[in-house]
Amino acid sequence: MEPQQSPPGHETQMRNPPDHGEASYVGHGRLTDKATVITGADSGIGRAVAIAFAREGADVVISYLDEHDDAQQTAQYVEQAGRRAVLAPGDLSRADNCQSLVDRTVEAFGRVDVLVNNAAYQMTHTSLDEITDEEWDYTFAVNISAMFRLCRAAVPHMGAGSSIINTTSINSDQPSPSLLPYATTKGAIANFTAGLAQLLGPTGIRANSVAPGPIWTPLIPSTMPAERVEKFGKDTPLGRPGQPAELAPVFVLLASDEASYLSGSRIEVTGGRPIL
Repeated sequence: MEPQQSPPGHETQMRNPPDHGEASYVGHGRLTDKATVITGADSGIGRAVAIAFAREGADVVISYLDEHDDAQQTAQYVEQAGRRAVLAPGDLSRADNCQSLVDRTVEAFGRVDVLVNNAAYQMTHTSLDEITDEEWDYTFAVNISAMFRLCRAAVPHMGAGSSIINTTSINSDQPSPSLLPYATTKGAIANFTAGLAQLLGPTGIRANSVAPGPIWTPLIPSTMPAERVEKFGKDTPLGRPGQPAELAPVFVLLASDEASYLSGSRIEVTGGRPIL
């Protein structure tokens, strides 16, 4: 059984670590010299995206809360691919940290070509009484307010052909009652992205979202009870949770020039569960 952790969880403490594509992802130069920033890049989906981006030729700012050991490992994979890795710790629930993250990216690379808003907070609850005002506000601050602030700060440093990719969830369409604050923010992210794509269309900046189903990351054993962790993902048509490595190619596509006419889309990676 996977040991329980305190949120947001650490990759280094997992008995069954996720597959981020460390041994499998092969790049083809699809993101050569792009300046990218990925939030929540220390582990899980963010780490897989960072590895894929680097192997496709991108430099990466690795944004994370305080999981320094995990973030250092991500940076090593980026550097092993021959690309620059910039570590940027900080709590994105704070507006000043959102601005400083973009400032640091511009200082390092001179521009922002790809912004991946992936960091998220969730907790499991069985009743409304368990959800405090503080947790509700913090979930919104991390999951949706930070996304708005990062986009607002980054867009002046983005040019035509740049890409914003936001991580939503199958919960945006099929909200889990035990993840009420998280699921609510994921619905907001889907709508925010669809509207943002229309707003930015005349500038040539694209905005899309990726909607994962059950993906095996440190967030799962740190925010769900043991019995749910044991069954996690087994109710999908494919009968298992997805691995972060299985999401990375979608982010690569959306970040690449090959997706030049793809904007305002929500792409589902759910193991067969439809999003209606």
